[in-house]
Amino acid sequence: MTVVGVSGAAGRMGALVCDAVRAADDLELGHAYDPSGGDGISTDPAGMAECDVVVEFTHPGVVLDNLSRWAAMGMHAVVGTSGFTAERIEEARARYEGSGAVCLIVPNFSIGAVLMMRFAAMAAPHFAAAEVIELHHDRKVDAPSGTSISTAERMADAGGPSERSVESEQLRAGALGADVDGVRVHSVRLPGLLAHQEVLLGNEGEVLTIRHDSTDRVSFLPGILLAVRGVSDLEGPVSVGLDGLIP
Repeated sequence: MTVVGVSGAAGRMGALVCDAVRAADDLELGHAYDPSGGDGISTDPAGMAECDVVVEFTHPGVVLDNLSRWAAMGMHAVVGTSGFTAERIEEARARYEGSGAVCLIVPNFSIGAVLMMRFAAMAAPHFAAAEVIELHHDRKVDAPSGTSISTAERMADAGGPSERSVESEQLRAGALGADVDGVRVHSVRLPGLLAHQEVLLGNEGEVLTIRHDSTDRVSFLPGILLAVRGVSDLEGPVSVGLDGLIP
């Protein structure tokens, strides 16, 4: 039986994770922690010491300090907090170095989104150029999303070119989106959205569209439970994404 702690248990995702862990036969909810408290939620992080794995769904401004705490406790961490750039991933690595535990940072827990990223990387070398459009709810505090950054980086690593007839002049700053390793990424934040991403890949005479939509947060739960069950088998101190757990 794996004992699981949830950090950020008062949030929307944290509450769902608590319920999913309670419902799993092979998992036990050991500690639900959130500084804001709540029904059945502790404001004391010390209770995490009894857990094997902590699931971290907090704010980007506090997540690294939390990871230092979990590393000091020797706990594996599964991180769903957004905003992890390459620099922040290296910071997490430094904090987990020598802890004997693994920190798994996941840009998107949806199995469908993971496959979307994989398909985009497969397709990238076969098209002249590509762009990514990510759309999220208006409570998301960062842009671009971690999923879109990871997608663009993987496409660039796969050898996706960026060949256009001209480089358009931006008449308004940001009109062409952010440049992530040569792949343009556009962010949309609107009420009514949850988490959506579209990858457009173009050649002369054709466009391939790869799109994924999460319409309910429950779509993230299978990936979260997969990460909780598999994090101890990964190489540390830091691993990124669910690919190592999905054949």
